[in-house]
Amino acid sequence: MAFVVGGCRSGLGAPTSARQATVSRRSVVLMATSKKDNYSITTLPGDGIGPEIISVTTDILKEVGKKHDFSMEFTECPFGGAGLDAAGEPLPAETLASCKSADSILLAAIGGPKWDGLPREKRPETGLLGLRKGLGLFANLRPAKSIKQLLDASSLKREVVEGVDIMVVRELTGDVYFGEPKGIETKNGERVGYNNMIYHEHEVTRIGRIAYDISMKRTKKLCSVDKANVLDVSQLWRDVITTMNSVRFRQKIPCIVHQKLSNCPREDDCWTLRW
Repeated sequence: MAFVVGGCRSGLGAPTSARQATVSRRSVVLMATSKKDNYSITTLPGDGIGPEIISVTTDILKEVGKKHDFSMEFTECPFGGAGLDAAGEPLPAETLASCKSADSILLAAIGGPKWDGLPREKRPETGLLGLRKGLGLFANLRPAKSIKQLLDASSLKREVVEGVDIMVVRELTGDVYFGEPKGIETKNGERVGYNNMIYHEHEVTRIGRIAYDISMKRTKKLCSVDKANVLDVSQLWRDVITTMNSVRFRQKIPCIVHQKLSNCPREDDCWTLRW
């Protein structure tokens, strides 16, 4: 099962951003660079538990490299709150440059109470948006798979959650996060905040293509989820996604999806979400 999510957050699985990806039923394999003997990896430990995560992960990657006869060179850069403390910016220019030159990027976690009171442009999360835009990371792959040993720990019944294998494909560089105009201003004596929810056709096409490629490598079932019943931007999303109908395809609105994920999450293989 896979989802394409446009302009929303999903708590299913860990995020993986990629411009190019190939996906099998059992794994997500990123092919952003050619095969070679040595890879350069920029690590972004970030904040909170982030440095601990990076430390353990790099140790594991080194062992993987030994087993499969390749090596990795790790370059650590400040990012998020750590970037603010080190250089006054959540995404320092040197960090972005290192990311652009690396074969891969390993990002842990950002943010914390220490920086919550800063202006939005100086918050750690702004660095994350800058990284997406700077690298053109428009597709976010979020797998969620039930683990046999943990089935009874789920709040859902075993027969509902057993065998769940979901992929969420989330759009990262369009929609309300990056839409213009946006801001907060005073009108008629009161403050007004606004953001622009906007998609260009090519942005929908490219994320839809990734979702379709994923679904074709799985069980060829795709569901598009949008708010075309009330939003013009979602109508564009639906119009574009509907033309890409090479797999089993249907459409739902978000409230129905929430219900389906709770009582029959295995119904579709690939979901395209936009609202």
